[in-house]
Amino acid sequence: MIEKLEEVERRFDRLTHDLTNPEVLADSSRLQKVSKERASLEKLVETFREYRKVLAGLADAEEALASGDADLKAIAKEELPELKRQREELEGRLKLLLIPKDPNDEKDVILEIRAGAGGDEASLFAEEVLQMYLRFADRKGWRSEIIDLSRGNMGGVKEATATLSGGSVYSVMKYESGVHRVQRVPATEAQGRIHTSTITVAVMPEADEVDVRLNDADVERQVFRSTGSGGQSVNTTDSAVRLIHRPTGIVVKCQQEKSQKKNEAMARKMLLAKLYEIEQEKIRSGRDAMRKDQVGTGDRSEKIRTYNFPQDRLSDHRIGFTRHNLQAVLQGDLEEIVTACRTHFQALALKQSGGQKPASPGA
Repeated sequence: MIEKLEEVERRFDRLTHDLTNPEVLADSSRLQKVSKERASLEKLVETFREYRKVLAGLADAEEALASGDADLKAIAKEELPELKRQREELEGRLKLLLIPKDPNDEKDVILEIRAGAGGDEASLFAEEVLQMYLRFADRKGWRSEIIDLSRGNMGGVKEATATLSGGSVYSVMKYESGVHRVQRVPATEAQGRIHTSTITVAVMPEADEVDVRLNDADVERQVFRSTGSGGQSVNTTDSAVRLIHRPTGIVVKCQQEKSQKKNEAMARKMLLAKLYEIEQEKIRSGRDAMRKDQVGTGDRSEKIRTYNFPQDRLSDHRIGFTRHNLQAVLQGDLEEIVTACRTHFQALALKQSGGQKPASPGA
């Protein structure tokens, strides 16, 4: 591990030097690339340097213990337990930092929520989950924007698409994809029977033009009039845009903006994200069994979470995590469950890389 860390440190130092190179400073694209790579290594290098200081301190303390000086021995005996604790803690942090990073972690995301089984109740729950994520985004200081929304028959949401933008959004949200199940007595149920409904959540990293090759000749563009509540342009102008990607059959639409140009730009962003996800899925499907253990099959038909209202309980079935107070969860209090998911899957990745044994589910 030390050799690998020293190699990373040398790379970090070269990148730091490059930031003073006039040729790099004159090339904005290269400067951005160098700055981004240096920033991605900074935390690892700082932790390694701190670890090296602790190792030096331990060597000095052990040398003092072997000396004939009683005072030095007494000081060394006092310092050793803390130094050993620091060494263990820093080794754990370094192992986590050395896990290969998901290249999408720094990206913003496109969030899609669709009502599944359960009719009107599923639509009502889909809206609650949409608002839950928007509130969570607000707590995190992210920007959120609904870019497409279709209402259910009795209100609620049949399907909705939103963007979440901020710092490392995908790294936080990527484990939310899957089927979310709700168990409760619907407001329309006269007999008081508990119903089970489902919705699907998809979290896709936003893709740039450089991430995906998109041939404009493969895209059919349609314009139509916006529907639903809104301003003067709703139902009066062809501002909504639908894009159809002929090779894959993917259809995206955006009607939230009054400007046709803005709607088209957002629809294109959605299309790029979907195409990028297809490419990523091809890569994921070719990986080893550990990847399947970590995030399941990737199929959104896989139930990941249950919201049980009679028992006021949320359960994440992938990691064995349970918490109560569903109302707080729906108000955007997701930090505990997000952290539990990230910790669990990091531990699995660490085990795969030959590091520590993963923590027990929900730990």
